[in-house]
Amino acid sequence: MELFLMTVTTGIMVGGIYALVALGWVLIYKCSGVLNLAMGEMTLIGAYVSLSFYSMGVPFLLALAFSLVIGFILGILTERIFLDKLIGEPVLTVIMVTVGLSFFFKGTVEFIWGTDTQVFTPPVFSIEPIHIGPLIIGQVYLWSFIAAIVLLIIFVCFFKYTRWGLAMQATADDEMAALSVGVSARFVYAAAWAIAFMAAGVGGTLLGNINGLNISVSYLGLLVLPAVVLGGLNSVPGAIVGGIIIGVLQNLCGTYLDRYFPGAVKEIAPFAFMAIFLLFKPYGLWGWERIERV
Repeated sequence: MELFLMTVTTGIMVGGIYALVALGWVLIYKCSGVLNLAMGEMTLIGAYVSLSFYSMGVPFLLALAFSLVIGFILGILTERIFLDKLIGEPVLTVIMVTVGLSFFFKGTVEFIWGTDTQVFTPPVFSIEPIHIGPLIIGQVYLWSFIAAIVLLIIFVCFFKYTRWGLAMQATADDEMAALSVGVSARFVYAAAWAIAFMAAGVGGTLLGNINGLNISVSYLGLLVLPAVVLGGLNSVPGAIVGGIIIGVLQNLCGTYLDRYFPGAVKEIAPFAFMAIFLLFKPYGLWGWERIERV
């Protein structure tokens, strides 16, 4: 029973980090209807930027803040340089551009930082575990989960209570109505990419503290896709819940099934679950079908 509780608890904590990256997927899809297949590489870039600042002696929280600023700038530049001219083009065209961006970003990371695994030195979080009743929780998991939840709350408050956030929601719900009241679609798309870059970078940084950082972290972008689909591609709360569910599912499979099916069952399970789930809920838990009115 203790093993089960520890597995679920750790899964929830990792799921909170997944939810941050899932938020980036949802933002871009809500605003433009595009699945951004470069999300994993955006996660990788943000993580390496944080690591670079931390390696120069910058305190971790300040390094994280710097990575958020750089992520914001890179998100805007990416949208302006590569995607701005594609507004109104077929969705498939834009998706293929994001595929090209994923290779471009990965090549850039390999050129600048290499492919060897790097770690945060000295460790950001103490290796001494925390005892909560029968549970033994690593501090890196606990503090990473707390940081992820705090940032998720900040992002949700931004969407609900700020003028920019409301403009983004309005454009996502009805672009023509938003344009008619003076909301700039170009601004909304750029802001969506900027925030997605920020969220992905923080998620990558937190995961880098857990497992070390190398080029394989970019796989996180696809690993989070089942969480996004599960919650609903156009639902921010769904991204949060979906991330936690996938984190728990992945941990449970890794703990109980790896002994019987050694290999990649931990990575395969979320996609298998997504495929089965879509048979019953094609639009996810909180997603909805887009209806075109003529």
